[in-house]
Amino acid sequence: MERRWRVLTLVSIGVFMVSLDLFIVNVAFPRIEADFHGSSAASVSWVLNAYAIVLAALMVSCGRLADRHGRRRTFLAGLLVFSVGSAMCGVAPSLAALVAARVVQAAGAALLLPTSLALLLPEFKPAERPGAIGIWAAVGGVAAAAGPPLGGLLVQASWRLVFLVNVPVGLAALVHGARLLRESRDETQERPDLLGSGLIVISVGVLALALVKAPAWGWGDARTLAALGSAIVGLLAFARRCATHSSPVIDPAIVKVRTFALANVASLFFSAAFAAFLLGDVLFMTSVWHDSVLTAGLSLAPGPAIAAVFAATSGRYINRLGARVLGTLGIALFGAGCLWWRLRIGAAPDYPGQMLPGLVITGVAVGLALPSLASAAASSLPPARFATGSAVFTMTRQVGFVLGVSILVAILARPSATDPVTTFDHGWVFMALSSALGIPAALGIGRPRSAPAPAKGAETVGAQRQVTVEASR
Repeated sequence: MERRWRVLTLVSIGVFMVSLDLFIVNVAFPRIEADFHGSSAASVSWVLNAYAIVLAALMVSCGRLADRHGRRRTFLAGLLVFSVGSAMCGVAPSLAALVAARVVQAAGAALLLPTSLALLLPEFKPAERPGAIGIWAAVGGVAAAAGPPLGGLLVQASWRLVFLVNVPVGLAALVHGARLLRESRDETQERPDLLGSGLIVISVGVLALALVKAPAWGWGDARTLAALGSAIVGLLAFARRCATHSSPVIDPAIVKVRTFALANVASLFFSAAFAAFLLGDVLFMTSVWHDSVLTAGLSLAPGPAIAAVFAATSGRYINRLGARVLGTLGIALFGAGCLWWRLRIGAAPDYPGQMLPGLVITGVAVGLALPSLASAAASSLPPARFATGSAVFTMTRQVGFVLGVSILVAILARPSATDPVTTFDHGWVFMALSSALGIPAALGIGRPRSAPAPAKGAETVGAQRQVTVEASR
């Protein structure tokens, strides 16, 4: 096997583990809640949200650390930390300990993810990079969608295996990566803004708290309003910090790149719908249709299988048709799949007539949307900013995941007075609306030209930050 394909395989293993652990917990959700007595859906949701929030907040800072101190070194450190965090999750004695272990996992994931793309792209020629990016993005998307069937199998023995399975895989990848990967760095990169990372953790965390607890507290309750207000103040402070710091979490220069910015906006809304979709499927099948966790997980398998096929082949069409066309089509199809369930799914189990068609539609959608949006974002930036740019893109996705899970939990916390199907209908509508909000941004994506790397020393406070790109088409 050629070296470039071995590198692609190795970094894909890391991306698969990290992405899988973002969603495989969905299937374990009922078992974790049952195992830790006194917990609720709102409290267990922090097993999902703590991971996504910390991953989102640390992605960019870790991407900058990788650019500055070495991408190979950072990737290998990420594999080690992630494996240790997975072991801690597997032996957690309480829900609080599990959430804390998920924070460790997320720190390892934040070291690993942005460097994976930065290590991969230099191995491919510029004309081949959209295809490589497509595979990289597809691995993450397929892993996320594969969480239910794989989780269903593991949870049959114990939900702890969902985490422990990462340990041998991560350690094997660590040993192989130490021999295979080449070191690279950008010595002009400044130290990351850790205070900015802390601001985004607190802000998104408080926002998620407000959304999850609002049904119990009441939307007009002082606690809900205080949490929402604090989140807004925190986000404004974060934006101010990014505008004034010499090495901000989100560099205003790349946000001004039209294609990059629009790809991130589209990804935010699509990811919110996608995260709610994956959790909602499992909860619907286990609570309304009363399927076992294993049955629910395996029943959802056609979705990731179809997503894998379309994601693996979509890369060859990105250069021909453009990320705008494929991304918009994928997001629109995803919303259509959610609407199918809103109109067709009922309390009486009918998997082939109700559930399966929606899985086919959304599987195609995921396979088209994820590689297209990732390719549009990465291709619009200069090579020196691959790690940081991919970190910002992944950060946006994680924030979308947190919002999607939190909003769905809030929707399901207010059961319908008529039947549980109506409650889930509200969830399908939310997913369709979130997808619809992502379509205008995807339509605005253009075909980026190569952008020059920033000059050394250009990123100083008050300096003009410029990344040139053509994104008007």
